[in-house]
Amino acid sequence: MTFSPREIQDLLAAHGLAPSRALGQNFVADPNTVRRIARLAGVGAGDAVLEIGAGLGSLTRALVETGASVTAVEIDRYLLPVLRSVVEPEGVTVVEADALTADWPVILAAHDRWTLVANLPYNVATPLVLDLLDGVPAIADLLVMVQREAGERLAAGVGDPAYGIPSVKVAYWATATIAGRVPPTVFVPQPKVESVLVRITRRATPAVTADPTRLFALVRTAFGQRRKMLRRSLAGVVEASAFERAGIRPEARPEELDVDAWGRLADAVDDLPSLAP
Repeated sequence: MTFSPREIQDLLAAHGLAPSRALGQNFVADPNTVRRIARLAGVGAGDAVLEIGAGLGSLTRALVETGASVTAVEIDRYLLPVLRSVVEPEGVTVVEADALTADWPVILAAHDRWTLVANLPYNVATPLVLDLLDGVPAIADLLVMVQREAGERLAAGVGDPAYGIPSVKVAYWATATIAGRVPPTVFVPQPKVESVLVRITRRATPAVTADPTRLFALVRTAFGQRRKMLRRSLAGVVEASAFERAGIRPEARPEELDVDAWGRLADAVDDLPSLAP
């Protein structure tokens, strides 16, 4: 089912390929890991699963074993023939696309609700997850393997050292938790960092009713000077009366506000003329 490290090396060599550093390719070479990911995803017969960055198909095949309908997206045109030969005979739909610019309404048209299960390249993981939450509501559940630091930012809450802009954005759209850790030894080549599995579940409605453009304009501005008190980092943007209306101390720092507090502050501000779009 899953290729061993030697099999991955032999398969790549047979096709004159090597892992692409530019694409952040680290292939999973451990059957226990891919089965664990498929199990944690909680998918099965009748579920539509999207995998981004399918690589050589190790995780793809574990997802197929669950009985789910799998669509695998891969950007590497040199790797695609190998991936197709491995997973298309098992009923997987393979799509060549860049996940950051993909036409998701077309790719996901066959089903109304999708679960994303993916080993995401470290260099695009955070922006990709945030873009999917922003613009692809058909993806209702996500289980993603990402670099530990990125995963901690996605799942962080108020009081966590990693809490920041990505944490607030995830909390606006969804709930997120660290579902497990993955050591470097299960990959070929082995990365120099630890990975984590992050489970993200989209909310039925956003956490707050504040306009997201206004809310995240405030969040970006405040976290741009995260060591400063809000009355300083948001000077000229948020008047003292707005802090009072929102029930927020102007002496607070951005990492002290959860998404509910940011929503109240966005609703309390009359205008945001000095914030960049």
